[in-house]
Amino acid sequence: MPQPSPCLPPAAPVDGLSDSVRAIELDAGGVTLSGLLALPDVSLPRATVVALHGGGMRAGYFHGRADPATSLLSLAASCGYAALALDRPGYGSSAAGAPEGAGLEEQGARIRQALSGFARRRPPGAGFFLVGHSLGGKVALSTAAGWSGDGLLGVDVSGISDRWAVDPGILTAADGKRTRGLHWGPLSLYPPHTFRLAQRLVAPVPGREAAEMADWPRVYPGVARSVHVPVRFTFAEHERWWRCDAETVAAMTAKLASPLVRAERLAGAGHNISLGRAARSYHLRVLAFLEECLAGAGQLRDGSDR
Repeated sequence: MPQPSPCLPPAAPVDGLSDSVRAIELDAGGVTLSGLLALPDVSLPRATVVALHGGGMRAGYFHGRADPATSLLSLAASCGYAALALDRPGYGSSAAGAPEGAGLEEQGARIRQALSGFARRRPPGAGFFLVGHSLGGKVALSTAAGWSGDGLLGVDVSGISDRWAVDPGILTAADGKRTRGLHWGPLSLYPPHTFRLAQRLVAPVPGREAAEMADWPRVYPGVARSVHVPVRFTFAEHERWWRCDAETVAAMTAKLASPLVRAERLAGAGHNISLGRAARSYHLRVLAFLEECLAGAGQLRDGSDR
C-alpha cells in the first residue's frame, strides 16, 4: 500500500477493521471533516470514490461490519480506486463544533473544499466520483452543481428522488420504531448482527439539515439544472421514504443537465442498500457506472467524441 503523503495527517487504523480502511481527517475551509479512507495497492489510483452518508448515519455506512462483502470502500480499493467516505458537516469530528450542522449549499461547499485539499496531497487519479445515499444524495448533487473546472467524473445516488412518499418530519421523530420499517424494510434483507453493529453508525440529524429536509422537492430543479456530469439513480425494491414510480423518476431525471442519466432498480434491497445482502451487487453497479464515466471522460480528452 502506498505511504500517505507527509502533508496529510496520517490515517489511523479503525478499531475492529482491517488495516486497509483507515480513519482520516480533512480540512474543509476551517471545519474538520472525519472519514474513512481505503487505498489501492498501487501508487496512483484510477480515480477516487467519495461516499456521502444519509441523515442520521456516519461514514461507516459504506464499510458495514456485519459482512465484509458489504463494504464499498474495500471493494473499490480492490478494483484500483481510492475510496473516501466522509462524515458530512454536523457529523463525526465536526459535530462538536457545529452541532447544528450546515445547510445544503454550505455542505456542498465544504465537501468541495475538503476534496480540493485532499487532491493537493494525494493524487486522486482521473478525478472524483461522488456516491450519495439518501440525504447524502442531496449533498452529492449539490456538490456537483457547484463544481467548477475539471476533476468530477460523475455522481451515483441511491435512496432519494425529488418527491417524498411520507411526511419527512417523522425522520427526526424521537420514537425510532416509527421509522424502522422505512429505513430497513424486511429484516431478511440484511446479514446477521447488522442492526446491533449499525448502532455505532447512528447519529442525530443536525438541526439545519432537519429544517431543510421537507424543502428538497422545491430545491431539486435548481440543483439539477447545474449538474453537468453523468448521474445514476438507484431505487431499492423496498424504498419507502421516496416516490420512485416510473412517472416520478422520468420527470426527475429530465430536469438534470447531465450528458448521461441512468435510473435503475435493485431487487432484494431496502432503503439502507449498502448495509444489506444486496450491497455487493449494488456497489459493483456503482463501480460499473464509474467505469462508464471514465471511458466517456477518456473519449472527450482524446477528442473522439466531438
